Amino acid sequence: MNFFIPTKIFYGKDAFDQAESSLKGLGEKALIVTGRHSAQKSGALAQTVKSLENNNIQYIIYDQIEENPSLISVRRGVDICHKEKCDFIIGIGGGSPIDAGKAIAMIVGSKIDTSEIYQADKFINALPLVAIPITSGTGTEATQYSVLTDTENDTKAGFGSHLVFPAISVLNPEFTYSLPKKVTLNTAIDALSHLLEGLFSRNRNPLTYPFIFKGVKLIIDNLETALDNPNSYQARNGLMQASLYGGIVIAHSGTTLQHSIGYPLTTKFGTPHGLANGIVMEEIMKIYYPHIKEEIDDLMTYLALDLTSFFAWIKKFDLNLKEKLDEELIEFMSQKVMETRNMALNPLSVSKEQVKDLYRKISL
Repeated sequence: MNFFIPTKIFYGKDAFDQAESSLKGLGEKALIVTGRHSAQKSGALAQTVKSLENNNIQYIIYDQIEENPSLISVRRGVDICHKEKCDFIIGIGGGSPIDAGKAIAMIVGSKIDTSEIYQADKFINALPLVAIPITSGTGTEATQYSVLTDTENDTKAGFGSHLVFPAISVLNPEFTYSLPKKVTLNTAIDALSHLLEGLFSRNRNPLTYPFIFKGVKLIIDNLETALDNPNSYQARNGLMQASLYGGIVIAHSGTTLQHSIGYPLTTKFGTPHGLANGIVMEEIMKIYYPHIKEEIDDLMTYLALDLTSFFAWIKKFDLNLKEKLDEELIEFMSQKVMETRNMALNPLSVSKEQVKDLYRKISL
């Protein structure tokens, strides 16, 4: 067992005040990578700019990252980074801008082409990265992973390297107040998936179990309050902590079929990543349970629930696929799933036919 998180994390309402002095040593000019509106709406962009100006650090804003960031958007960011001579990256947003920022940091730092982002043997350096999450879901502020979409090949895949752990992560739950209800729900379910997969994975690490147990409880205790009262600091704080814990967990364990099966749904239908995870959560837990019974039972004991009650709680959120899947599409998506690296981390061998059955069940 080992535990490694090199990221310096600043957390709370005064997170920027805590972090401001730490920005000085990262570089002289920042490329701020964001989506089109959310960073500004949340207040995180204004706080970032203020901190940079207080430190006399130059910056330029690249605000064109879409949901499920594409290699095309990453390439544009790389070009801007070179042109503007930026020497560190700040990613503000959900997983998409921060993951895009990680890719830009790696490509520029390693002096590789965007097309080589999945060739780990070419990774030699990355620009320093600051991660500022404004959703509570991906946990990317505490991981070495980035997930990108290759629109030319209709594929969603990730890369990982210790080089892209953020140097600094700044977390303020107040930045999530402006999230739409659906985004709050879907990102929380994504965080729940990360936590559970810490128990599912062949690489499960008992050193992370306290994060898993506490994180799942935080989501169960706070999600409904956050949906009903989006400005509840207590609820937003609980979800952001759970998301951070989920990132710490998958940084050590990786993800499994739980994530792989959702990727084709996202690339084909634009299904939000967290929703795609939630749709199959119960069925996958049922497949895994006989092989990780002790771990799941321990979690349920901690939560004071049984599995039936846990599944009933998930069902309350109506996580369903709205598209019908025909057999041709099921065959195509199942093959894509079998080709993902995540499948090597399942707690048991899962066949293509089992994956097809899962797709059939959620298509009903």
